[in-house]
Amino acid sequence: MTQPLRVLAPNAGPMTLDGTNTWVLLDRGPAVVVDPGPADEAHLDAVLGACPDGVGLVLLTHHHADHTDAVPGLVARTGAPVRAVRPSLCSAAPLTDGERLQLPGGVLQVLHVPGHTSDSAAFLLSTPDGRWLLTGDTVLGRGTTVIAHPDGDLTDYLGSLQRLRRVVEEERVAELLPGHGPVRGRPAEVLEEYLRHREERLEQVRAARAAGALTPEEVVAAVYGDLEPTLAGAALRSVRAQLDHLDREAAG
Repeated sequence: MTQPLRVLAPNAGPMTLDGTNTWVLLDRGPAVVVDPGPADEAHLDAVLGACPDGVGLVLLTHHHADHTDAVPGLVARTGAPVRAVRPSLCSAAPLTDGERLQLPGGVLQVLHVPGHTSDSAAFLLSTPDGRWLLTGDTVLGRGTTVIAHPDGDLTDYLGSLQRLRRVVEEERVAELLPGHGPVRGRPAEVLEEYLRHREERLEQVRAARAAGALTPEEVVAAVYGDLEPTLAGAALRSVRAQLDHLDREAAG
């Protein structure tokens, strides 16, 4: 049976939590590697060490460097094809929504879930032992994700969360395997919590606007308070996405 194995990259930080999770899907024969991670030789050695029969395919959840910078090194050492939603990342055919990849011990279904980025993908792993959902940065192991405006889109993100909530309920997914942070059980509850948090944040942004915050920077100050520079930049991108969403909502 195909089993997911996490190899944690040594790139912990405010935006990456404990580091990037590289997921190795193992069975008999070459493994599938999801998100090779940063360009770190020790991490690449650890990923390859987890693949005793080699690497047959590299999949990417999205284009951000903390998930993709190791791709050239991994391909140079394995020759494995690379697939993602974004064609420029691929050495083989781009991934398509709903596509099903047959593995020796299971099936991996591609879900295009734009929002964090326009090219974000999740992967539903189904085996006789159970079902897991690899979420990339759409759902994290703790905290919430940044909507990376302008490529990211909050309206799309809310739709993607609703879709994933349906998937985990219909498919009885046991756990979420995120791009950063620990594995999460009770996936339907996690997704409901994510949706509730976004609605609460939108209410805060509406209130900030009503109180006179006119620019994205003023909304960040009103809603998030003082933040260190990295988090302030992420909050500003998210606020721009929130304001775009509210403007669209108001326009009908």
